[in-house]
Amino acid sequence: MTIHDYYTDGGKNLIKTFLSDLPVAESTCGYGIRHKIIKDGLKAFDGLDTRQLYGKLWEIKFADNRIMYVIFDKDNVYFLHACKKQKGKAEQFELNKAISRAKEQNLL
Repeated sequence: MTIHDYYTDGGKNLIKTFLSDLPVAESTCGYGIRHKIIKDGLKAFDGLDTRQLYGKLWEIKFADNRIMYVIFDKDNVYFLHACKKQKGKAEQFELNKAISRAKEQNLL
């Protein structure tokens, strides 16, 4: 499976930047999740802590972090936003960022 990260207009990969800035254990966990998805495809999501947020938009939860994504088809997943969990559920402004990016990419 191919992971398509969200890039800014200036070419910055926001997902990898977020993961790289985490403490080592959390960063390793995040990159491990990426590797598992690339290697195992859709089956990888069965073993992850995920939940649906809005339509096709879902989140992967690990430690106190979230990666918001859309599965486009069996071969492509789009990682749209990553953030630190602030409360028990996704903050509305974080969710709005992910929704906006999904619409920008014609995924919703």
